[in-house]
Amino acid sequence: MPIGFRILTRERVASKELVAAYAKLPVANVSDCMSRMTAAGPTLRPMHTKGGMAGVALTVKARPGDNLMLHKAIDMAVPGDVIVVDAGGDLSNALMGELMLAYAIKKGVVGFVLNGAIRDVDNFRETNLPTYAAGVTHRGPYKDGPGEINVPIAIDGMVINPGDIVIGDSDGVLAVSIDEAEDILKKTQAKSEAEIKQMAAIEAGTNDRSWVDRALKERGCILPEA
Repeated sequence: MPIGFRILTRERVASKELVAAYAKLPVANVSDCMSRMTAAGPTLRPMHTKGGMAGVALTVKARPGDNLMLHKAIDMAVPGDVIVVDAGGDLSNALMGELMLAYAIKKGVVGFVLNGAIRDVDNFRETNLPTYAAGVTHRGPYKDGPGEINVPIAIDGMVINPGDIVIGDSDGVLAVSIDEAEDILKKTQAKSEAEIKQMAAIEAGTNDRSWVDRALKERGCILPEA
């Protein structure tokens, strides 16, 4: 089988129930429950106006500045997919613009994560399909390949496998492995519930802050005498 120019089939995808559960959670809380070890990097920022993203990864590995495989991925997409493209972070040429965006919306794609650039940025803001990209340029792409679809990819150290859960909000993007999704979900739900209680305590003026001085003392900080 050739490496670098191939299209594979997704063997499995995260369930709709899991995706719906993650859609209700802040990305930061999920990240904390993944030991803060995973991130797609600060360069991927929202290109849409507002709102979060949750879906199933359809992965693309593309040559920088080339969108042939991205076109094919949109053809292959099913409702609920997030198309995730590793194009090396190159910003010389846009990977997609308003025409591809309109087609993707028609196909039921629920978001894009592009380690590369877009163009027609005003249209992305107007349609408001969740889209995260590394930048914007008016220069169009090439359509020559090579590239791969439905292979493991990585963006700034974050590994995305086909079928993984991909979530995003104003803080950025995160991929959650299918194999770990159930466990991470339970931990994140518990953390979110704890934060709701803490917020209520802050509002009531009963929030316990003793942990701050305790942490300082444990680390040897000299504190003023009471």
